[in-house]
Amino acid sequence: MTKENQRMNKTNQPSEFWQKLPIHITILTIAFIWTLPSLGLFISSLRPRGEMLSTGWWTVFLHPLEVTQFYLGNYSDVLRSSGMGEAFLNSLTIAVPATVIPIAIATFAAYAFAWMTFPGRQLLFILVVCLLVVPLQTTLIPVLRIYAQLGLAGTFLGVWLAHTAYGLPLGIYLLRNYIGALPKDLIEAAAVDGASHLKIFTKLIVPLSMPAIASFAVFQFLWVWNDLLVALIYLGGTADVAPVTIQLSNLVGSRGQDWYLLTAGAFISMIVPLMVFFGLQRYFVRGILAGSVKS
Repeated sequence: MTKENQRMNKTNQPSEFWQKLPIHITILTIAFIWTLPSLGLFISSLRPRGEMLSTGWWTVFLHPLEVTQFYLGNYSDVLRSSGMGEAFLNSLTIAVPATVIPIAIATFAAYAFAWMTFPGRQLLFILVVCLLVVPLQTTLIPVLRIYAQLGLAGTFLGVWLAHTAYGLPLGIYLLRNYIGALPKDLIEAAAVDGASHLKIFTKLIVPLSMPAIASFAVFQFLWVWNDLLVALIYLGGTADVAPVTIQLSNLVGSRGQDWYLLTAGAFISMIVPLMVFFGLQRYFVRGILAGSVKS
């Protein structure tokens, strides 16, 4: 019987390959289209300003023999510009606390919504979900007025609080779905043994929820690191606290005459987010699917 099964599996392999071939072609096509702009941006960052203004980046493939060496002048111009090193430190100063603070608050809130009973729990959770559809642009002027009265405008603390408030709805929703899908028997057994909510949270919930926490950390860090609008509104473009995004926009010029430097600046600013993403990649997919299917 085993030999017959092996023969049947061998005969079914070609048919399965041809059945899945359209799916594979579609996935490869989407991946190619998705990465094509990044490829063009990278090639443009290695071309002199004159060539970028006269020809498109795709001409490199039309005349590959004419490409003798890579041009690194755009990268050197960006790295040697005044304030770029301080801007990197400012971006880290903004991004790290603005990622850790909402993770801590969202994890506590998610546990409360999932496993604690208190009046108005469902109503509060519905309000949190509703906040996901509120555009942050509608809050910029009111929050900025409050910051001006409290003296938080132009400070790192104001940006931390803003990014925390903007990231909490997604964090609570994502973590609540994951934590709510954890085995109920495990939580009840810990409670029967006399464990408090704090001990259950620290000893069980946090270690078991690391995929979802890491997934939200990637989302939050990438959003804060690449943010320009929130930092520009609440920091005001001050050089002492300006992140990389504001520094790059100032580097381009008020009329955009140095736009070609953005190609190199974009890849320089992508180094830290790529390190964070690849470092937490194994948790990312598991966290994205958290709570979507219950066994």
